[in-house]
Amino acid sequence: MDREALRMVCSPEFWRMGVLWTLSLLYSYLLLFLRGRTDTPRRRRPRPHAGGGRPICVVTGATSGLGKAAAAALAREGYHVVLAGRSTQLLSETAREIRRQQPYACLEEFQIDLSSYKSIKKFETALKQWLWDSDLKPSIQLLINNAGMLAKSQRVTEDGHDETMQTNYIGPFILTNILLPLLKNSPIPSRVVNLTSFTHRCVSEIDVSEEELRGVKFGQCLVRGTYPLASIYEYTKFCLLMFSYELHRQLHISSGLSVMAADPGVVETRIMRELPPCLSRFALFVLRFMNLLQQPDTGVDAILDAALALPEASGKYFFGGKGKTVRSSVLSYDVEVAKKLWAESSALLRDYELKTN
Repeated sequence: MDREALRMVCSPEFWRMGVLWTLSLLYSYLLLFLRGRTDTPRRRRPRPHAGGGRPICVVTGATSGLGKAAAAALAREGYHVVLAGRSTQLLSETAREIRRQQPYACLEEFQIDLSSYKSIKKFETALKQWLWDSDLKPSIQLLINNAGMLAKSQRVTEDGHDETMQTNYIGPFILTNILLPLLKNSPIPSRVVNLTSFTHRCVSEIDVSEEELRGVKFGQCLVRGTYPLASIYEYTKFCLLMFSYELHRQLHISSGLSVMAADPGVVETRIMRELPPCLSRFALFVLRFMNLLQQPDTGVDAILDAALALPEASGKYFFGGKGKTVRSSVLSYDVEVAKKLWAESSALLRDYELKTN
């Protein structure tokens, strides 16, 4: 074991991931077991446009893991899938791989970096231009906010945020709000699916101030020599979940747009790529031994359940596959906190808009 791995093993964050995250996952499965054989939301086939065209789906983080699996599955379901990711090379490779398995898959590739407001705006412009050039209605039917990261050290983005914070929450919040006009303009019911995590259950109290959303307070832990990678990851997934519920409350009844939260459980992806290799391999070994580790093709079921559920399932928390839903943490249903989170996040978005105008 090298020095970096030893330092991490001795940190509270490592044991937080090893103990609290495992207990949170087991508790989610316990809720699933106690739920029993009650009715679960059924999947629906995607409906074509009035003109007969395929519905359009945007998948962020589409070049690996769950994003790639979701893109391939939704293309198979009949969606025209917009692959969105950081690397143009990986986007091209992903498109070629999906087309090898599905020669008639309809795919488009767009570069986006959710840790950059400029990149998100550039993506919006490119997407609208493609819709215009393709003589398609200026609308999309499904947005899958899948992209996420688990950083081992603090990196501040050009927008002044902690990179994990902006990639996992602020970026998806901005992207969703920017694409809302296209979602609302859909001739058929549209949907947003946000990928959250069982780790949100580790959040026992929540601060939604601007400093917290920028990751400034989390960065103060660096003074003590450790970056709170586990705590900040939990926080971002908790915020994304609260955002999902608030978006549902604001839009589902008035516009018909449905909003789902999807928790895939533990899936073997590249999310732990920044951790010391010996520790990530050990974690995967233990999870596999406990029969808790899934491959992307299996873990994607919760995402598909959320994407293809009936509209009345809006506001649900999908977990465990087979259309099953469970309750998220008690704190995640706090409406007043959700409103404050929405207000602070919207204020950040307005700041970006003012700076670029």
